[in-house]
Amino acid sequence: MKIFLIVVLVLALALGIIGFLIEALLWLALLGIVLFVGTVVFWWARAKLNRRRDAAGPA
Repeated sequence: MKIFLIVVLVLALALGIIGFLIEALLWLALLGIVLFVGTVVFWWARAKLNRRRDAAGPA
């Protein structure tokens, strides 16, 4: 899952850069930014949940 999230982050960053380089594709830049932020939030939430689950100890 970690590799998949890294791939999504890299693709979103590439979409954002391409969108800003080609002004006609500004919507592509916005899509890249939204995907990047969404992936980071998802990754952060999963990490926080896993830390909380690990801190609780064995069930």
